[in-house]
Amino acid sequence: MPKPNFMAVTEFILECFSMFDWHHRLILFVAFLLFYLLTLASNAIILTVIHFHHQLHMPMYFFLSVLSISETCYTVAIIPQMLSSLLSPQQTISIQNCATQLFFYLTFGVNNCFLLMAMGYDRYVAICNPLRYSVIMDKKACLPLASGSWGIGLSTAIIQVSSVFSLPFCDSRLISHFFCDIRPIMKLACADTTIKEFITLLISLRVLVLPMVLIFISYVLIVTTILKIASAEGRRKAFATCTSHLTVVTVHDGCTSFIYLKPKFQNSLQDRLISVTYTVITPLLNPVVYSLRNKEVKDALLRALGRKPLS
Repeated sequence: MPKPNFMAVTEFILECFSMFDWHHRLILFVAFLLFYLLTLASNAIILTVIHFHHQLHMPMYFFLSVLSISETCYTVAIIPQMLSSLLSPQQTISIQNCATQLFFYLTFGVNNCFLLMAMGYDRYVAICNPLRYSVIMDKKACLPLASGSWGIGLSTAIIQVSSVFSLPFCDSRLISHFFCDIRPIMKLACADTTIKEFITLLISLRVLVLPMVLIFISYVLIVTTILKIASAEGRRKAFATCTSHLTVVTVHDGCTSFIYLKPKFQNSLQDRLISVTYTVITPLLNPVVYSLRNKEVKDALLRALGRKPLS
């Protein structure tokens, strides 16, 4: 029997938000474009402020700057394609470009998860072991934590992209999503994907659950230490240093876990809207939360704007 021609499909069609009419897609386009521009601008401001203000040259802000770079690259990999598809529904994308988008999406997305874990460890050391903070969280610790996060993201992306695009694709071309994600692509394969779906679930558990568990343990120890502080003002200041990080972690990990830890992929509008949260909203949430809730960053911003004198 001759083998079927699995090379017939050379491009996919992104369904995106084609279920909406032109008017609603235009509203979404303006909203997402505004979020995108604000994300780029706010992350650029965060990076500039941290770079030029020496009082922010600390491990916490080192990780924040690395996270800002990663979040910017993450949005560049996803949002321009989404904006284009809102103006041109059911937009085509070549298999090569789809694989490239998935690669960068996974690299920076996984990197973000482990950077947030590193930031949680930094807060644990700062509050639970403050006298040794400068010794433990020096460059010899910060650089491996940051580079390790990038390494895990890169290796995860290589494994996942190689696994997904080794599948044969026949007649189905419609990706029920607004970008090239793992499960919507695997749904199009004309082969049994049970094993690959199980492997994807295991990788998702490692990428999402492991950092969340370690962050949770860190915060249990942090809260235990804070409650031992005698003064209410001391407890308030200690909690204040953690709220920004905890807010970003809750939103980011909560939404991604809902999508990727489900046993089966469901082609639903709800899933796509939740995906908007961690691809469009969360990257903006990071710099905004740290700018509004962190006194040192706010002071540096005010000094940069000439609104506050140097102390």
